[in-house]
Amino acid sequence: MGTSVTPATNRTSRSWRVIDIVIAAVLGVACGLIFVVWNSIGYAWFTAFDALTPGLGGMAVGIWLIGGVLGGLIIRKPGAALFVEVLAASVSAVLASQWGIETLYSGIAQGLGAEIVFALFLYRRFTLPVSVLAGMGAGVGAYLLETVLSAYFAMSLAFNIIYFSCLMLSGALLAGALGYFLVRALAATGALDRFAAGRELRPRV
Repeated sequence: MGTSVTPATNRTSRSWRVIDIVIAAVLGVACGLIFVVWNSIGYAWFTAFDALTPGLGGMAVGIWLIGGVLGGLIIRKPGAALFVEVLAASVSAVLASQWGIETLYSGIAQGLGAEIVFALFLYRRFTLPVSVLAGMGAGVGAYLLETVLSAYFAMSLAFNIIYFSCLMLSGALLAGALGYFLVRALAATGALDRFAAGRELRPRV
């Protein structure tokens, strides 16, 4: 008795099905609602940690990166990570984001970061290490955007090293690892049986 993960999905069509679009939209809205909640909780965490050590607040960012990871892991089509993360950011911006239009910019940057990682593996590997790398890729996108919008390039080297390191760790754990195990949990219920992610990750007896 055990579980198995099949890394190769090269036989899967790269074209989007109607069910892919629907589930990607549902994921985007669901993640957007999570972002709305995290806008308060995560920002409080970010502020408190930054007060302890400037840059440490990056540990709170990972939840905002999870949309692209989930989209890529479940849909497994080009553009899925970007689509889900941007839609989630749009929902957050419309409902309750204190950052306004910058939330949408963040969604694009973070979604692209995750998308690039899945693309580097040719949309064929969706293992835990790849998911962790996708979370970190989303973090790189977030950092590059914030460097411009928040003028981090003008801050100290120590701050940038601490913030970037914390952002990478948060992206790896709160987006990459958490996203991977969330997909496994959904697959175990049979909710993803219409997708390769569900068929591959569902426990086999």
